[in-house]
Amino acid sequence: MLVERIWTANAYRNYNYLIACPETGEALAIDPLDHGQCLSRAKAKGWRITQVLNTHEHPDHTGGNAAVVAATGATLMAHHQAGGRIPGVDRGVGAGDVIRVGKRVELECLDTPGHTFCHICLLAHTDQPALFSGDTLFNAGVGNCHNGGDPVALFHTFAQQLTRLPEATRIYPGHDYIENNLAFTLANEPDNAAAQALLAAVQGQDPQQAAVTTLAQERTVNTFMRLQSPALIARLREQVPELPPEPDEQAVFLALRALRNRW
Repeated sequence: MLVERIWTANAYRNYNYLIACPETGEALAIDPLDHGQCLSRAKAKGWRITQVLNTHEHPDHTGGNAAVVAATGATLMAHHQAGGRIPGVDRGVGAGDVIRVGKRVELECLDTPGHTFCHICLLAHTDQPALFSGDTLFNAGVGNCHNGGDPVALFHTFAQQLTRLPEATRIYPGHDYIENNLAFTLANEPDNAAAQALLAAVQGQDPQQAAVTTLAQERTVNTFMRLQSPALIARLREQVPELPPEPDEQAVFLALRALRNRW
């Protein structure tokens, strides 16, 4: 599997992705907002975009669909319930569906509600697994739920799906928010040495050459994946006095998400 990450340099700090089969050169474009870059990068690589997938329905992920489809004739895919929100969907996908790219790439669709209720993450079954996580899981953070989502659903997506993935899974999110996310972790876990070290490493990095985290790293630096940390819970109780004496993971997650909304 060949992965090309495309930095859009827009105000929302979007990433777009091309995933190509090394044998046939067929490629899947994920959320190709910057259609110009996606098309030119594929041409430079000698790849042919045959499919487009939107992780969810927000315009900063769907805005390049029409141009890419017009230029390539690609099949447009999205969550099976998102058709009314995304014009021109050819194939609706759901949990467990497989997207094949050429002869050697298989991507499993995960139905991951929370950021929206029509959100798909793609899990690549490769020697080192990879997750194309859209706006569900960011490097060192999680998506918001402002525009059609629900934080309880987001928690269950994490608890029942994402935290169970292999530790070596590489995380490819829809945006570059890593510096702010690490700063939020440190606001709640000021003694988190792993987050301190990673923040020092990524500060001022070129987003086109940004670090790629693994799920194992996320467990050490992403406060939303550290819900049993006594230090985190103690700090959280200072900011959220109504937190139960012995909060469960959902209560900690929801309190963190509410804090992040106004942080």
